[in-house]
Amino acid sequence: MRNTLGHNITLTLFGESHGPYVGATVDGLPGGVKVDEDNIRALLAKRRPHGDGETPRVEKDEFQIISGVFNGYTNGEAVTIIIPNTNTHSSDYQSNLARPGHADYVANEKYHGFQDYRGGGHFSGRITAAIVAAGAIVLDMLAAKQIAIGAHIEQLGTIKDARFDPIFPEIEQVNAKDYPTIQDLAATMQAEAEYAGTEHDSIGGIVEAAIKGLPIGIGETWFSSLDGELANAMLSLGAVKGIEFGAGFELASMKGSEANDPLWMEADKAITTSNNAGGVNGGMSNGMPVIYRMVIKPTPSIGIEQNTVDMKAKENATIAVKGRHDPAIVRRIVPVVRALSAFVVADLLSLQYGREYFAK
Repeated sequence: MRNTLGHNITLTLFGESHGPYVGATVDGLPGGVKVDEDNIRALLAKRRPHGDGETPRVEKDEFQIISGVFNGYTNGEAVTIIIPNTNTHSSDYQSNLARPGHADYVANEKYHGFQDYRGGGHFSGRITAAIVAAGAIVLDMLAAKQIAIGAHIEQLGTIKDARFDPIFPEIEQVNAKDYPTIQDLAATMQAEAEYAGTEHDSIGGIVEAAIKGLPIGIGETWFSSLDGELANAMLSLGAVKGIEFGAGFELASMKGSEANDPLWMEADKAITTSNNAGGVNGGMSNGMPVIYRMVIKPTPSIGIEQNTVDMKAKENATIAVKGRHDPAIVRRIVPVVRALSAFVVADLLSLQYGREYFAK
């Protein structure tokens, strides 16, 4: 199993949903990066569930930084963060029945039945808490370089928010909100998720993200393109089943004269007057905001009876999933998207300019 993202600045994940803790190790950071533990707590709080539209499993996320930080700054060694699991109900899970939509069956086949099946084990969304905790450090590191990453719920079930302005994305506005939307839709979206829960069902949605402040030329043309690296990271999240940049799939119905982004000189710098390319040309940042959207599938753990298989008896069975689950995971994945995007951006910047770029 490969658990590491990145080339120069790497993120490695470890732990299981119902194990003693989940955690992350970040390697490749220079010494002297400020680590603000209050900002880590704040980002973890945005991932934490609240309300009837989300799981009743609420972890305190009382993280510990056990290496790589001294007197509030990185010391050049690998930074390791652990987050204890303190609120687990392992008896809710069965080792023999595969939950439809989960990795249970393929994990059982690949690891010969030795995988930790409780709460999905290492495949669980619980692991994303470690991404968020470590990512908060990298987000702050990028902010010191005037690079901002934001994300919001563009759609939850049938409720749709506005899209980011393609030239001036409202990053600061949505990042300040506990329920990140551009329009005032928190109550409406929460009600949609809560209703799905009363039906013992779930809903999905779309998360839109934006990066602004990137220098021109970040990313490589072929196999380490900016959009390719972001897509690889986002599609590593089990809930994400599709991604598009800029106008995305709408480009299929456009003409070239509509799809191209006209260039314009402004203060000795070329900008584009539209952003259908989503801030990426030839695999590289073009100086405009990088804008991308991810489809989030409905949470697969639902209380409605479904057909499945008994993996031990090798026969057909039925299952109504028990346990504490999110009717909608969309809001909680927003800080994960921001954190994981930060690692991709920091890694590519480090490859372009060297690790000491962040120490200056």
